[in-house]
Amino acid sequence: MISAHRSPLTAPIAFIGGGNMARSLIGGLLRSGAPAAALAVGEPNPELAANLAREFGIRASADNAAAVRGASTWVLSVKPQVMKDVCASLASIAQEQRPLLVSIAAGIRVDQIDAWLGGGLAIVRGMPNTPALIGAGATGLFANTRADAGQRERAEKILRGDGITAWIADEALMDTVTAISGSGPAYFFLLVEALEDAAVEQGMPRATARALAAQTCLGAGRMLTEDGAAPAQLRERVTSPNGTTQAALTSFAASGLHAIVARAVAAATQRGRELSADLDERNTPQP
Repeated sequence: MISAHRSPLTAPIAFIGGGNMARSLIGGLLRSGAPAAALAVGEPNPELAANLAREFGIRASADNAAAVRGASTWVLSVKPQVMKDVCASLASIAQEQRPLLVSIAAGIRVDQIDAWLGGGLAIVRGMPNTPALIGAGATGLFANTRADAGQRERAEKILRGDGITAWIADEALMDTVTAISGSGPAYFFLLVEALEDAAVEQGMPRATARALAAQTCLGAGRMLTEDGAAPAQLRERVTSPNGTTQAALTSFAASGLHAIVARAVAAATQRGRELSADLDERNTPQP
């Protein structure tokens, strides 16, 4: 638990896994005022560990147990497929230190992490997305009942350094978070790709088409976050009766765009549930 006399960003934090998302979070913490001396990372790849130590001035080790010693918060940033084994190897230390656990592994529930680490721990599950790598992320957060207000604040500060955060009351909705913001950047890139290809078909040079499509989507995104109006209102402002925008929107409606998006999000949500259930099945002893 965090000391009442300690800032949420100065108490020791250990990252288990030093991949791109961990690198992004470490950078965000340092920008937010966390001292490098408070951060450590366990990373089995010696080259990656050395790069992290050199770039950020933090302690990096191939030994996860060494990385977490003395840390009041552990950020679990390994791939879902290896999470069980990683947790099992650290269970005794977790029970000794009783840290706050922050997991950013997709599809793994807090009860699974708790069981693998021996039980009774405060856990926050986060689902960041790849724009966090440039400080523009969107992260959904869910906490179990053992995480107190201070620990929730600490988890939020760790993840808020790379963008916005939103608390989710029902963990089942974390699969929807994954479908919306976790997978969402790929939907956006697909739309820009489609706009680019469509413009090329009309005779526009590809480089010009890409630049216009990307900047248009960037500007529209900024309007959504800075204007405060609902998406429908912003859409209506652009749409003149019988104009060019109306012609395009009518075509989208005829193709069932809303239904297409709804089916896509439902498919991604369901796949998230299946991945979690698959971990349960693989870890259930056979008779």
